[in-house]
Amino acid sequence: MKKDEETGPDRGFEFETDDEENQAQHDEGSDYSRSSSASASASSAHSSDYGGNEGVPSSYQPSWPQSYRQSIDMLSAVPSPRMGNILAAGSSLMQVGGSLSFLRAGSITLPPPEDAPATASLLAKPPLIVSSPSAHADADAASYAPLPPSTITPKASFLKSSYCELPPSPQCSTAQAIINGINVLCGVGILTTPYAIKEGGWLGMLLLFALGGISCYTGILLKKCLDSSPGLVTYPDIGQAAFGITGRLCISIVLYLELYACCVEYITLVSDSLTSIFPDAHVNFMGVALTPHQLFAISTAVAVLPTVWLRNLSLLSYLSAGGVVASLLVVLCLFWVGVVDGVGFRPSGTALDLSNLPVALGLYGFCYSGHSVFPNIYSSMKRRSQFPVVLIFSFLLCTILYAGVAAAGFLMFGESIKSQFTLNMPQQYLSSKLAVWTTVVNPFTKYALTMTPVALCLEELLPSTRQSYLIAVSIRTALVISTVIVALAVPFFGFVMALLGSVFTMLVALILPCLCYLTIQRRSLNLLQVCVCIVIIMVGVVCSCIGSYSSIKQMIDAKKN
Repeated sequence: MKKDEETGPDRGFEFETDDEENQAQHDEGSDYSRSSSASASASSAHSSDYGGNEGVPSSYQPSWPQSYRQSIDMLSAVPSPRMGNILAAGSSLMQVGGSLSFLRAGSITLPPPEDAPATASLLAKPPLIVSSPSAHADADAASYAPLPPSTITPKASFLKSSYCELPPSPQCSTAQAIINGINVLCGVGILTTPYAIKEGGWLGMLLLFALGGISCYTGILLKKCLDSSPGLVTYPDIGQAAFGITGRLCISIVLYLELYACCVEYITLVSDSLTSIFPDAHVNFMGVALTPHQLFAISTAVAVLPTVWLRNLSLLSYLSAGGVVASLLVVLCLFWVGVVDGVGFRPSGTALDLSNLPVALGLYGFCYSGHSVFPNIYSSMKRRSQFPVVLIFSFLLCTILYAGVAAAGFLMFGESIKSQFTLNMPQQYLSSKLAVWTTVVNPFTKYALTMTPVALCLEELLPSTRQSYLIAVSIRTALVISTVIVALAVPFFGFVMALLGSVFTMLVALILPCLCYLTIQRRSLNLLQVCVCIVIIMVGVVCSCIGSYSSIKQMIDAKKN
């Protein structure tokens, strides 16, 4: 294997492709063991510098979580075509030097089977290794094949069956990427925007536009981080490139906690919606009386539990693409109630409420919590140069939609607006019922997809001797039960969402992208870029602290009452 060479003052490296390695193995079969040893030695030497001065290893070695790319791809409307072989490359076990070890792209060379000429093409072009930036662009258009079944051990088979295996598809176009971006950004946060006006006042809406602009800019920073090395594909990869294994672990934990918290919000959302439809529902079982909210929270968990057990979530991943349709349908129902059904629009509210403005800040921030998926969308695009256009268009459209719903909802219901505007819509109208039932059904398709990445990351931590379907079912069942417990302990949809926006969105969308960008690209940044990133970090830290304190205080006060 040839020696790595720097391609510039920044973090550019050259890698030898598996095409070249496989050709060398075919031509020089007798020298295979020697080249394999050299490859492993070079990998070890380069990985020792990981997180040091250069920050990006010349031989990229993904560690926990290896399932992040595949599981997050399921949240996109247009699945990534590389899911199958990244999975195979990341979870296959191989025999090296008499011991079993995980196949990690760039660190271990796959020994040729007896029929090497016949299978060499199947092992070419792993997704995380390219020879140069130009080769990286060429690799995007190539088709990838999964590893042969014979190379997968029982443990790898179990992990493989746990992922969502989608049918092969071409890389997504710019239009499909925009749909993905809108699908990620336009979620349940739209239900709380009118309530945010009640908390922060009309001038507080300026935070919505400010956070939207900043989040769009930091999304572009993530792209620049990914471009710094061809081995970077996901958000945890960026963290590893910037701060070593510690950065990867910290960012992964933050992202998984955010997904877990979203599942808690789904339980609360469905429970609140069903309680508004059936306010008199109750159960008295063995002396234990359940309120409507408790009853429907538990019922929701029981209903989604079988979907969390599924190993193949292909159907749900396509259904989740209807999230954009569901959001637009709810918005149309809102305007229909106001215009056609005669509820009307009445000016009300304060200009600015400084005491509750931090809650509005968290609610507005939650609307832009899509950065964990942006690297996946970027990696799956045919024309990656169009990614800034995708971001700008997605953020612009979603911001206009958020602002319109916020203004219309508050003008319709005024100070009586609830944390979900669907709870204020008069139930006698068909449009109101349609909106409420849409908010009930939509989380059922998203819960399993949102929880699966969390479950997979926990399954990865288990030793090979404990890998079984029964253990996986037990882990997922425990996760679902825990979300119900948390949802019942803090049944405040708006305040919990404000807390999530203050903590996770400020971290994932503002603070971490700038920190990673400053670290990875520090040699090529000018003073203005550094100052902008530092200002955004400071804004994120201040907003996170103030918003978190205010949200927790509001929840404590509501609990007492």
